[in-house]
Amino acid sequence: MTQITLRGLDPKIEHDLRRIAKKTGKSLNRIVLEMIHKSAGYEKKPPAASLRKLAGGWTEKEASEFTDSIKICEQIDEDVWR
Repeated sequence: MTQITLRGLDPKIEHDLRRIAKKTGKSLNRIVLEMIHKSAGYEKKPPAASLRKLAGGWTEKEASEFTDSIKICEQIDEDVWR
């Protein structure tokens, strides 16, 4: 891959880029690449890994509350099944 060196980057912009990288858990390089792709109209489609937010994203408390809330659905109504 090709490398590009940026000179004369405003310290405030660098600070903001580093803040975004830290907040999103991405590398500084990835943040800059995403911004370049987006501004050039080559925005990449999000990878399937982005579904991690939807799958298994509950805390233990949320999972426990959900399990408790559906327990009534697991009860068998004996009168109906006779």
